[in-house]
Parts: sequence; C-alpha cells; structure tokens
Amino acid sequence: MTTSLLAGIGLGFSLIIAIGAQNVYVLRQGIRREHVLAVVLVCALSDAALIILGISGIGAIVTAVPWLVDVVRWAGAAFLVGYGILAARRAIRGGGLMDAAGEPHASSAASTPAPADAPGGTLVATRTATLGSVIGTTVALTWLNPHVYLDTVFLLGSVANTHGDARWVFGAGAVVASIVWFAALGFGARHLGRVLRTPRAWRILDGAIALVMITLGLLLVIPH
Repeated sequence: MTTSLLAGIGLGFSLIIAIGAQNVYVLRQGIRREHVLAVVLVCALSDAALIILGISGIGAIVTAVPWLVDVVRWAGAAFLVGYGILAARRAIRGGGLMDAAGEPHASSAASTPAPADAPGGTLVATRTATLGSVIGTTVALTWLNPHVYLDTVFLLGSVANTHGDARWVFGAGAVVASIVWFAALGFGARHLGRVLRTPRAWRILDGAIALVMITLGLLLVIPH
C-alpha cells in the first residue's frame, strides 16, 4: 500500500510540475494575491475528479472516441491564444501593478502609477478580477486542455489500474501531489511580489505569460 501511495505521488508530481497554461495562471494569481485559495481549490479538485475518472475506466472512452479530444484541443487552443492576446495587451499598455507590499488594488478606471512621492511608493493597479471570472478562467485552463485527459485520465488511470486493489491508494497519492503542488505554487508565488513592484516588471511578466499561452495554444493545433 505504501509503495502504491508513493508511486502515485511520484507520477502525480511528474505530470503536473511542468510549464503549462494552468501553472502559469496559478503563478500569476499567486503573485497578485488574487483569489488564490479559489484557484488552488479549483485546480486540486479538478485534478482529483480527473484522477477518479481515470481510475474508474473513463480513460478507455477517451481513446475510443478520439474526436472528443480533437474538440477539446481546438477549444483549448482558441482559449489559450485569446488569453495570451489579453496578456500581451496588458504588457503593451501596462497593468497588473501592485503596491510596495505586494497587495493588488481595485480601480474603476485604467491604472496609472502614483506619484513618486506617494506614501509607501504605492502603485495603483488595474481593476481586481472578480471571483467568478477567476474561477471561470481556472476551469477553462484546466478542462479545455486535451493533455489533461491524455495524461491525468488515460495515463495516470492506466498506471493506477496496474496496482490492482491498491489502485485507489495510488490515486490518493496522485491527489496529494496535486494539492501540495498547487498550494505551494499559488501561496508561495506571493513572495515574488517583492521583485514585481514596478510597471516594467509586470509588463515583462505579462509578456512572458502571453508568449507561453499563445505558444501552447498554437502547439495544440499546428502539428495536426
């Protein structure tokens, strides 16, 4: 049982610790300290649901009906490119700034840096995203990624079932890995806020996010 648990943790980490759209978004929200708990919960619960589906044998359906993966692939590509374009616009126009303490500020108008002599060196940020929009984006980045079905549902589910009666222990290990990773990424990212206090730093970050998102979106469809 212990071997299956450790194997599940190991495979779980190996599948989620990679530069991807979901991780990039979790990192960005963590740095902004914006609805981080909700983002972490959505990612972890989604992974748990997908792992359960895979162990239950749903992975066989994914391989038996390949057009489902194609639908998700194109929808995911469109979403990633669209999100990347929005990030690119933020990088060009500026936005996503934080004050010297790293806390995001809401604003009903376009953001502008505060005067240099403002108390505490405060920088006024763009409007804080609503909880609903953040959850919606997190769900889309998770469930519109075709690799999540091939990796988490099919691959992890197939490996889990090789453990026989201990397959659910293996699955529990994978769920633990998911929870630990997303919690560490989301809540640990806030410490990067110290180096992201300027408009230029946030433009660079949004530019990098735009590059990653658009690249991942195009890679989903170009080889096909």
